[in-house]
Amino acid sequence: EAEKRNGVSMLWDGKTTNGWRGAHKDKFPEKGWEIKDNVLSVVSSAGAEAANGGDIVTDEAFENFDLKLEWKISANGNSGIIFNIKEDTVKYKETYKTGPEIQVLDNNGHPDGKIIKHRAGDLYDLIKSSSEPVKPVGEWNAVEIISNKGKLEIFLNGTNVVTTTMWDDNWRQLIAGSKFKDMPDFGTFKKGRIALQDHGNTVWYRNIKIKKL
Repeated sequence: EAEKRNGVSMLWDGKTTNGWRGAHKDKFPEKGWEIKDNVLSVVSSAGAEAANGGDIVTDEAFENFDLKLEWKISANGNSGIIFNIKEDTVKYKETYKTGPEIQVLDNNGHPDGKIIKHRAGDLYDLIKSSSEPVKPVGEWNAVEIISNKGKLEIFLNGTNVVTTTMWDDNWRQLIAGSKFKDMPDFGTFKKGRIALQDHGNTVWYRNIKIKKL
């Protein structure tokens, strides 16, 4: 109730698919995602990306926001939280073509854990976390993403792990040195949808809240 008075709202109600749908789709995936005990989870498809449900996105697009949620990853699992997504079924068929991603990963079990800027809490392929306060596989992690007028802050379990400024020269240089360099509109949108990624591995999300800034 105190959070509500401060402008915080539930981005997911914990029980239904209200407010969410499949990326580039008009409804929530009929398979691949499960809702149980106030937890939203990807049902594993043995690492085959989007073989079941694919990524899900918010109905609403957000500009300046403070997003909080909890995630728990399976052994050897991989997922992500993507924001500022621009949907276009012709130009951007995947959420990662436009939206930066906060990595959700089993650092010790997934091959990406051996790659710099691909570990849990990293701004995927752009900025390495300043520290790694991630909890072991099977335990809940609290992440907070604050995007406000170009300033981006990422907190993992209460620790600020990434701080940067988007859309300036340094931001463009980060993109130019990343796997997104050939995606001309990546990281350029100042408003967009938020996605939870189906990377083919089991992952759990809960307590998804947002405050518009």
